[in-house]
Amino acid sequence: MDVSPEEFKLTHLITNFTSPKIRGEKYPVLKQEKQISPSSLPASFDWRNAGVVTGVYNQGQCGSCWAFSTTENIESMWARAGHGLDNLSMQELVDCDTVDHGCGGGNPPYAYQYIIQAGGSDSYQSYPYAGYQESCQFNPSNVEARISSWGYISQNDNEGYMQSWTYSNGPPSICVDASTWQYYGGGVIQNCPTQLDHCVQLTGWTNVNGVNAWIVRNSWGTGWGYAGYLYVAMGGNVCGIGEECTSSVI
Repeated sequence: MDVSPEEFKLTHLITNFTSPKIRGEKYPVLKQEKQISPSSLPASFDWRNAGVVTGVYNQGQCGSCWAFSTTENIESMWARAGHGLDNLSMQELVDCDTVDHGCGGGNPPYAYQYIIQAGGSDSYQSYPYAGYQESCQFNPSNVEARISSWGYISQNDNEGYMQSWTYSNGPPSICVDASTWQYYGGGVIQNCPTQLDHCVQLTGWTNVNGVNAWIVRNSWGTGWGYAGYLYVAMGGNVCGIGEECTSSVI
């Protein structure tokens, strides 16, 4: 609230968002054998209750949300695979992923590809977050989690499929338009632009005062929103929430 929208965009958001979809590149799509109808799903569901979501992080004044979104998804999927819930190094991505741009922004699809090529993600303890870009200090002996592949979940902004996949598999990475989130004071965001500029994690959904809403985990610390979380209305692709939904595969 103390900075201008221009400063906020430069220090917290991705100024030049791109992705395989935007570039017209080929990309993998994650399928599930049977899609569950939204009417058959519980009215409220949150992966935090299953113990597979780490605590809220704070990216500081660095446009590294893409690295947080990527490692948060891998942390959750690693835990879902039975390996335990571990904190992973987003700083490794900021420093070592040469396709993305550190504090200048990036995208989870390319970050997943880096993790696969590097052989895994170092632990947060061995490679903690600095909040600025440094020289790469990746150490294979400190790898805490590995992934085998990744893919897009939603196609054509299909939030119903995204909801079904999330319920069956785990909390995905999503990228959104967060240009108005600087002023978020609570409640459910129901109107929002759709120019993607920020990546976060989707942990579930609920109903807030009669409005069905996605539960979204941000990376701006626990002093923001609801202890680091916010609600975005379901349906209507609010904030572009269905456009860039992806996950790693362990």
